Amino acid sequence: MKQEMLINVSQPEECRIAIIEDGVLEELYVERTSQDNYVGNIYKGRIVNIEPSIQAAFVDFGVGRNGFLHISDVEPQYFRQGGLDPDKAFDMGDPAKPAAAGEGESSRTATRRRPRIGDRPRVKPPIQDILKRGDEVLVQVIKEGFGTKGPTLSTYISIPGRYLVLMPPLGRVGISKKIDDERNRRVLREIMLDLQPPKGVGFVVRTAGTERTKSEMARDMAYLLRLWKSIVRRMRKYSAPIDIYQESDMIIRTIRDMFTEDVGRILIDEPAAYERAREFLELVMPKYVERLQLYESREPLFHRYGLEEEISRIHQRKVPLKGGGSIVIDQTEALVAIDVNSGSFRTEKSAEENAYQMNLIAAREIARQLRLRDLGGVIVNDFIDMRKEKYRRSVEKSLHEAMKRDRARTKILRTSPFGLVEMTRQRIRPSLRKSIFQDCPVCRGTGTVKTPESMAIEVMRTLQLSGMRDDVTRLNIIVHDAVATWLNNRKRREITQFEDETHIQLHVDGKEDVSPEHLVFEAWDASGRSVRFP
Repeated sequence: MKQEMLINVSQPEECRIAIIEDGVLEELYVERTSQDNYVGNIYKGRIVNIEPSIQAAFVDFGVGRNGFLHISDVEPQYFRQGGLDPDKAFDMGDPAKPAAAGEGESSRTATRRRPRIGDRPRVKPPIQDILKRGDEVLVQVIKEGFGTKGPTLSTYISIPGRYLVLMPPLGRVGISKKIDDERNRRVLREIMLDLQPPKGVGFVVRTAGTERTKSEMARDMAYLLRLWKSIVRRMRKYSAPIDIYQESDMIIRTIRDMFTEDVGRILIDEPAAYERAREFLELVMPKYVERLQLYESREPLFHRYGLEEEISRIHQRKVPLKGGGSIVIDQTEALVAIDVNSGSFRTEKSAEENAYQMNLIAAREIARQLRLRDLGGVIVNDFIDMRKEKYRRSVEKSLHEAMKRDRARTKILRTSPFGLVEMTRQRIRPSLRKSIFQDCPVCRGTGTVKTPESMAIEVMRTLQLSGMRDDVTRLNIIVHDAVATWLNNRKRREITQFEDETHIQLHVDGKEDVSPEHLVFEAWDASGRSVRFP
């Protein structure tokens, strides 16, 4: 399995990172400088409002829009200490407790994971008894805002390193659940106990920490502790709202979280970004520095690897599959619907076997498209109907296996009686489509506009209102050319009758450079003065 990481920053407004595996695009990350990116950042904020009905608080953390803090994201120290106490920032747990499996993985994942059983009391007091308006809180952004919704916040702070995740509220050592080998877990736990992390500061060993030496882990721990101490100093020094810690840029973040020994080469097409990445590798992973290369060819990097065409297909509704089938992806406000079509796909076996083989191919492609498009929320997969239970279970298993490499949290249900496989995928930021496109100002994102006939009928309905107006003597209607043609050809009799009955002089003005739904009325009275209409 040959992997390459391609980093394209030739355009200063945009950074794109692609991970290709055996020549196939498997992961794509796009970040624009014009788009605010707060996930992973830590702020000292101030409570501006408490909503007991939804058990949540709204926090001003200094970015111009308030964040949403739910009771489930309030760390127990806030009601043990009666609010945030900067002097007890390290006093959050007991390292003598037995180690527990953590959830931390990538920086994006680590910032949204929270300590599990044993880290919180079973019953929390109401949020209005914990926090008051004006209270200061140390919060981390765990989810970007969507539309009119502000970012989602948590007081469960976590800071990722290369091999460890610092999680102060955890208060003990944990091992990532993705490390499932018991021998590796035991070795890592012994190494962490030998390093003797400070009392009250928790760490989770990431999967990248597997088979790392004690010195490598110690170096990462020392870096995270220095960082946490600087955060605490800044927290004590400044009053809210103030930014305390900002996540690394996307290049450093992606190399830190996604680089493995399977990545044979990292190509960067911009010298300054290359130097920045080289400094990071020399500091954190010096033995892999030689895998980093500066791409100097005149041919654009993504064109060289044939990725531009692949990326353009990501935004298409229909995705072709090997063998002649396809999947159709429709994204709505509440959910994502994915339909599997067999198309011209055929095997020499039965129709049931055809459906089964097509669904297996579709399951793998669905997982890939969810990663590439960064789709989240509720996802409904409509596979081709299969009668045999063993085939249904096999397709479910294939989907589970394909989703394992996804860094977002997912949950997949069993096939419903209607043949649907429902699942959820954690939504951290707007999808790739939302980041790159905006809603069409003509159709307003619906993808459809009214027909000329519909617009003509709307014009005639509006004209009926003018019959009740005595102050209108002349009326000009400005519409699209196609609508004007319809009115002048199909509605000429009604327009003539309207002019005879109302004594209003009517003119239809068709224009090519307006939208299909463009409709403007210009009205004048007997003295030639413009009046409002309708």
